Amino acid sequence: MRIDPDRVVWSAPESERAGRPLMLMMHGHGSNETVGFDLRHQLPADLVIASIRAPLRAGPGYAWFPLDATLSLEQIDDVSHGVLEWLEEQPAASSVGVLGFSQGSAIALQTMRLAPAWIDYGVVLSGFVVPGAAAGDAELRSRRPPVFWGRGEFDPIIPSFLVQATQAWLSRHTSLTQRTYPGLGHNVNATELADLAAFIQDQLG
Repeated sequence: MRIDPDRVVWSAPESERAGRPLMLMMHGHGSNETVGFDLRHQLPADLVIASIRAPLRAGPGYAWFPLDATLSLEQIDDVSHGVLEWLEEQPAASSVGVLGFSQGSAIALQTMRLAPAWIDYGVVLSGFVVPGAAAGDAELRSRRPPVFWGRGEFDPIIPSFLVQATQAWLSRHTSLTQRTYPGLGHNVNATELADLAAFIQDQLG
């Protein structure tokens, strides 16, 4: 499933992207590539952000995969491969990170799981890992790339079994920085944004 290059929002013009650190941003279910893009102002200035629109229609917005009985692991892998194919067409970056919110974080992590050598670090905001095995899991266990996982203490959207599965998987496969924010639901607050900016700055050196 191909990513539409005309539906990617960039934080820098094409002439200023090559050789800089790149982060792919993946929005949540029913949202779009412009939602949350303002957080770029909280992140390191040298970082180039590409916010990608998910390929499926979902109400007023878009989705990475369906949330009904038609869902399959093959669909999730297909769209993750689409992200990787799009990435392969971009100018060489000094590093590549993936950031996803909610459903988008599942695709961010799945992209990392399918091609561990391509992704240097990951960010999971109010999100989860896809249950089951993926092609690059053994390599990830060896590489243990840095991952930031932030979630609200009172998130009503992500069920507890997925939180537990994500905790276990991230602990086994990544160098995990985990934060839980008191009083926060399925959202991001200023404290989390500050923690996220510090994490990303550490990855950029």
